[in-house]
Amino acid sequence: MTVKTIAVLGSGTMGHGIAQAAVAAGFDAVLYDIQEDFVAKGAARIRKSLARRVEKGKLEQDQMDAILGRLRTSTNLAEAVKDADFVIEAVPENLELKKKIFAELDRVCKPEAILATNTSVLSVTAMAGATERKDQVIGTHFFNPAAVMKLVEVICPVGVGEKTVEIALETMKRMGKVPIRVKDTPGFIVNRLLGPLYMTAAQMVLEGTASAEEIDTAMKLGAGHPMGPCELADFGGFDVIQMAQDSVFEYTHSESDKLNILYRKMIEAGRLGFKNGKGFYDYLPDGTKKPFKVF
Repeated sequence: MTVKTIAVLGSGTMGHGIAQAAVAAGFDAVLYDIQEDFVAKGAARIRKSLARRVEKGKLEQDQMDAILGRLRTSTNLAEAVKDADFVIEAVPENLELKKKIFAELDRVCKPEAILATNTSVLSVTAMAGATERKDQVIGTHFFNPAAVMKLVEVICPVGVGEKTVEIALETMKRMGKVPIRVKDTPGFIVNRLLGPLYMTAAQMVLEGTASAEEIDTAMKLGAGHPMGPCELADFGGFDVIQMAQDSVFEYTHSESDKLNILYRKMIEAGRLGFKNGKGFYDYLPDGTKKPFKVF
């Protein structure tokens, strides 16, 4: 099967970026969400992103118009996915919600359609279990911002068909991504490796070993990281880190995988990271940031 039409469910941060990557690569795409204002906001963000590329001379206006011409929006799930060859779910990271959506997709999508999830840590096998097409369910974990970041973790659940894996890998390549194949294990590759880094950095701040700024400087200048672990945690969002780490711990029950208490305390204090301008750093309206004194 050659994928021609991609449906993306969820028009938020990840969903609209995935849809943008799809139409920019020449696919027809449908961006779906449950409310018209949600999907309209997602489409507007795509237009704004493309317009910036035109302003910078990286894209011609007629190219932008052609890209947008391949994008449709919908608030009707059955209508959104009826012609889709490849469906990418990008709703909030709630396993029961995702399982419910996959059961519905199994009912309304055409029989040959492949169902993918953009989950960053949740069990793809559990989502496949909610369908009668377990061999046609796969994970495609994009990274934020999805329209720009090259990596996609292609997650292979128990029982997935090899043909499904091949189509997913090829589709990601056609979207301009670099796909890597990984088993359906907690955290996959990137988040399983990042988790201990986030936890250790938070523990060092908690113990007073060094400040978040000093830890970030050490890892950037001493290890060649483009961002330090505290900056990266801010960018990812403490609520997302909590969800991811709790999900990994649920499977492993390893003490090393437990969420560091500092993240829970920061969330309780209303500090979620870059998304609300308050994390290990305060992000100011002028675009600068200053370290936050935790204690």
